[in-house]
Amino acid sequence: MPLTLAEATKLISGARGKAGQLDIRITVAVVDEGGLLIALERMDGAPPLSPQIAEAKAVGAAMLHRDGASLAELAKDRPGFFAVADRLVRIPIVPGLGSVLIRRDGRVLGAVGVSGGRPEQDLECAEAGVSST
Repeated sequence: MPLTLAEATKLISGARGKAGQLDIRITVAVVDEGGLLIALERMDGAPPLSPQIAEAKAVGAAMLHRDGASLAELAKDRPGFFAVADRLVRIPIVPGLGSVLIRRDGRVLGAVGVSGGRPEQDLECAEAGVSST
């Protein structure tokens, strides 16, 4: 069964809750297994560019089945491949902390991307969101 809007909304709520604990303002993007946006929420006060970054983090994770840290390693270790892969998706891929795969029964259903805090805070929020579903 694919990721639902209700699940995406619950995930966003979990990430937003963690952001509140960290006293940061973030944007959370949830995409399906094809990298298509299901839900996006920008907290009041989140940086203006954070929606685009959050979605780009999520799309990269979903399309390449790798979390943000693994995407950063791929970009560093195989820049030629990454440069081509980046052009094959509908928006640029942003590697780095803050994106996490969403899995069910060993299958990738999509990904979440978070932007607005420091990289490790974005990751904490993304993980909190995924664990809330």
